[in-house]
Amino acid sequence: AGPSHPHGPRSYWREEPPRGRGKGTWGRPRQIIVDDDDSKIWSLYDAGPRNIRCPLIFLPPVSGTADVFFRQILALTGWGYRVIALQYPVYWDHLEFCDGFRKLLDHLQLDKVHLFGASLGGFLAQKFAEYTHKSPRVHSLILCNSFSDTSIFNQTWTANSFWLMPSFMLKKIVLGNFSSGPVDPMMADAIDFMVDRLESLGQSELASRLTLNCQNSYVEPHKIRDIPVTIMDVFDQSALSTEAKEEMYKLYPNARRAHLKTGGNFPYLCRSAEVNLYVQIHLLQFHGTKYAAIDPSMVSAEELEVQKGSLSLSQEEQ
Repeated sequence: AGPSHPHGPRSYWREEPPRGRGKGTWGRPRQIIVDDDDSKIWSLYDAGPRNIRCPLIFLPPVSGTADVFFRQILALTGWGYRVIALQYPVYWDHLEFCDGFRKLLDHLQLDKVHLFGASLGGFLAQKFAEYTHKSPRVHSLILCNSFSDTSIFNQTWTANSFWLMPSFMLKKIVLGNFSSGPVDPMMADAIDFMVDRLESLGQSELASRLTLNCQNSYVEPHKIRDIPVTIMDVFDQSALSTEAKEEMYKLYPNARRAHLKTGGNFPYLCRSAEVNLYVQIHLLQFHGTKYAAIDPSMVSAEELEVQKGSLSLSQEEQ
């Protein structure tokens, strides 16, 4: 699942991401403006076969940039999937975000998409599915370490003052949620890498994301109950409380559950083989339909691999 990185996080990737095995290579992210305000720039990596019209789109957490999903991009494009990883412009409320994201999908000429959202990304994915429920744009959801109600962070009262805070203070708030206890080397690398990404974000980027993360809002499940959902979470220490996880299970009683024994806040980096397998298992249900995220010619080899992976996963669990 992506290359190994013997020299720790700094060699994960610098300016140039690694070359994918999928069709085409990808260097710097594409930058797209869809709002009247020129300062609102979406950055994205779009990898894999372009003829796929219902790709999987990755939405990062507060501290993340588009490249935090590089291990998913490398592995999944290698299997024939079209994958898009995003970085948000500065949006200060959920409605503004949803409107901007809808314009982005229009610009990319994508009617429907699968969304993988990590933490804040998962919350925004649910809000977007809710926002577009009358003419649906979201075909399925994978929610990783995510939540359905911002009040769990007990910060709704400070949400309106993040824009005033200096960068170092905002970074301190985000870092407070990172694991501080003993972790294995892969998780330590993942945390270092995310700290590195956090450093690359400016004051308004961070302030706006924290505002979206903590602004008083919750998901209305009746608007999105027909969407296939996989809930992916970890059993070890993460920024999410057990109550927040239970709330998600209640909200989506029919969701598939993908449990990782360990992985902390960033399993897509430090447990990428398992995460990628769960993503493939989720997307399997759409193979052979017009909402498949995979090149049809790659399906049989990919399905065989998923079967092998699932088998070894269930053996491990036993």
